Amino acid sequence: MYRVIVTIALSLLFVPLSTEAQSVPENLTLKEIFHEPVIPGIRPSAQYFSGDQSRLFFSWNDSSYFETGRYSVDLNSGEIIKEDDDAPWPLHSPDLSKIAYTIDGNLFIADADGSNEQKIVATQENESGIRWSPNSQKIAFVRAGDVWVTNVHEPGIYQITRKSSDEPNFSLQSWIGNERLLITQTDHTDSKTVYFPEYVDDFVVPGGSTRGIPQVSVFAASLDTTALDTLMTGFHRSSTDASVSGRYAAIDYADPALKIRELMVFDLHEGESVTVFEDITDGWLHHTHFSFAPEADKILLLSEQSGWNHIYTVNPDGSGLTQHTSGDFYVPWASWIDDQTIVFASNEEDFGERHIYLLNVDSGDIEKLTDETAYRYQFRLSPDRTQLIYAKTYFNEPYDLFRIDLNNPSEEIRITHTVPERFAEYDWQKEEYIHFTGRDGETTLAMSVLYPKNFDASISYPVVVFAHGAGSLQNVYKGWSNNYWREYMFHQYLLNHGYVVVEVDFRHSTGYGRKFREDVTNWMGKYETEDIVDGLDWLQDDCGGCLNLDSVGIYGGSYGGFMALYAITYKPDRFHAGAALRKVTNWRNYYYANPWYTLPRLGDPEEVPEHYDRSSPLTYAKDLERPALLLHGLIDDNVGAQDAFQYAEELIQSGNTNFEMMIYPSERHGFTSPNSWYDEYLRIFNFFEEHLK
Repeated sequence: MYRVIVTIALSLLFVPLSTEAQSVPENLTLKEIFHEPVIPGIRPSAQYFSGDQSRLFFSWNDSSYFETGRYSVDLNSGEIIKEDDDAPWPLHSPDLSKIAYTIDGNLFIADADGSNEQKIVATQENESGIRWSPNSQKIAFVRAGDVWVTNVHEPGIYQITRKSSDEPNFSLQSWIGNERLLITQTDHTDSKTVYFPEYVDDFVVPGGSTRGIPQVSVFAASLDTTALDTLMTGFHRSSTDASVSGRYAAIDYADPALKIRELMVFDLHEGESVTVFEDITDGWLHHTHFSFAPEADKILLLSEQSGWNHIYTVNPDGSGLTQHTSGDFYVPWASWIDDQTIVFASNEEDFGERHIYLLNVDSGDIEKLTDETAYRYQFRLSPDRTQLIYAKTYFNEPYDLFRIDLNNPSEEIRITHTVPERFAEYDWQKEEYIHFTGRDGETTLAMSVLYPKNFDASISYPVVVFAHGAGSLQNVYKGWSNNYWREYMFHQYLLNHGYVVVEVDFRHSTGYGRKFREDVTNWMGKYETEDIVDGLDWLQDDCGGCLNLDSVGIYGGSYGGFMALYAITYKPDRFHAGAALRKVTNWRNYYYANPWYTLPRLGDPEEVPEHYDRSSPLTYAKDLERPALLLHGLIDDNVGAQDAFQYAEELIQSGNTNFEMMIYPSERHGFTSPNSWYDEYLRIFNFFEEHLK
């Protein structure tokens, strides 16, 4: 095990001292963590800009209750007002003079300030999916599964598609100039029906749901004919865009297993196509993105081809391919501001923080816009591309919304102050943020550590390991976890009861490069477990034996629940109790429920059953030596309760009585009842108290 770099300033040589009093929120209770009002408050979620772009609308609850409403904030003064929850969402015209929206399924337009409202399409069907033409003269929309176009300033409405009653619906993707549309048709004929029964009503509801990767056809359609030009059809997972000039349409093709990427550009004037970018991987493609410039025929794309997600530009004929960012860092988001400028975020400073930059694609110059250490995400540009809105957080600071004026990016401006004052009444411990090197001597991993109340390095403490969900996710960073804010507080609660709490962003996590994520391809669980073990060993060495490595518990939900069960069977000498929430136990089940996720990582179970056998905790259930706690929502329609039942049945038939199980009849994958959350985590706490002490 190699020594590591600790990346928090003033903690580069961190060694816990017995004389240090570790702060913990002594007045925190489990009920306060999970019940309303929410201690850290409800985080604001940006929705849209007002017609004049002076206000940002967002969902929130100013009383910290779960049911949110709609609010708006003045981007200059910071004034927040409560808005009508049923107000329509405006879509700005490209010239910004008008807005379009639907009310009760009817199509309206108005001036940008909301005046001069006109109803321009009204039928007994619902109009949806509206798109302005680049010249702001037409609006395309979908009605009853067909695509239509209406003029804005003069009479005229056109039916673009005419599907038969047994055909799939059409979807509107974008305009190709002002006279063509890019549309798709999605066929689920070959998909399967997966059942997630509901039991709490008077009668059992079967809960059938169509699952599978559909066949998708992509068409270019002209306004003067109902004939469609087929650009692509088949089973694929692709995105589309088109140039404002009307000459080019593009498909960012990916095969169903996400092994092959081809960015194909169609020259509609010449009737030709060319592949301008290709990428092939043995793992799976991740975070691909592309878009045409606002006016110019130039394409921005993100790709991990170099090993890290970076920014490229290319011309529609395939010439001028240029990589603009490079190095061992990750670009999670990028967008055009104008034809020469791209705004983007990256973690170049550190894996656990994100900064914002401007890139001039002509000169290659990059300007860093932010200085303060923080984690920034949820980026959103204003319609005129002058204001960038985003969430910003730091350790023990739940995120608020900030903005940067991209025409004068001199400072970050905080636009919401939504953390309740009572949040500061708790003495939250700041986690130690650590980088360490894995057993191969090359892989750098990130880990967070929390120490118990009155920590004494001469004492060995029991350990609780948290494993994040999703697999492909980052949760160890310099900020308050929005994905796991309840768990964040639960970990602080554990400190008051004598635990060290550890989380490792194991391989499979995002933000650390392609190889780091793809190492788990075809065998999930093994490498992630090894990474956690390496983190525990590094920490034990660093703190001089402060961990009781004979008393280590692990818990998590979804992928984290899978990890808990995998770890206690793969490494029973290192993990001594596991609590598994809404977990995958049998990856075959999840292949049929969500092939989008499972196929790229494990392949087709009919072709490579060994990948599923060695990755599924169910395979090893008969050999389970350590106590397990199984928790699952009965009507979970993501990871079905079938996984919990199959695992429990295997334990029962193996004569294993060393497990507990709780099923929540009215809960899906993400619990909604505070009472269910409380019950679940009370059981987890008591489980660890029983088996780790």
